Amino acid sequence: MITILNKQRKITLNKDRLLHSAEVVMKELGYEDFDLSILLTNNKTIRTYNREYRKKDVPTDILSFPYYKLEPGQKIKTSDDEEKNIGDIMISLEYIQGILSLYNVSLEERLDTIIIHGICHLLGYSHYDPENDAIMSKLEKKLAKKLKIAASDCPSEC
Repeated sequence: MITILNKQRKITLNKDRLLHSAEVVMKELGYEDFDLSILLTNNKTIRTYNREYRKKDVPTDILSFPYYKLEPGQKIKTSDDEEKNIGDIMISLEYIQGILSLYNVSLEERLDTIIIHGICHLLGYSHYDPENDAIMSKLEKKLAKKLKIAASDCPSEC
């Protein structure tokens, strides 16, 4: 089950589209029966988490908190349904709204890219070295095609 909790009130969005996009990505990756939590928040909150967990005292667009530590491409193996969880994603709509002009897309289109990126991180993909970056980028482009959106590079200062 995918849970979306909107804790900010300044920016309106199509929550159904975000849910659908997350469902498509999860299904494409073979995790349609796994749980995923998405928290929509503001710059202040995401900055606090970024500072605590990444030691970066700045807001960002997305943070991913995986339930499992995986290598890219490694599949999650569970022994029961209670373990079917890929993790949590935190998204600052305020941050994304502030950089939309860089991408020339709508908020919903940018969120599609962001959700792909976050789910990839939850599944062990990263862009912290050239080899892993190439693997993640290829997967993101494949998933973007499924959502019928243009693929882009890393959505933030990763």
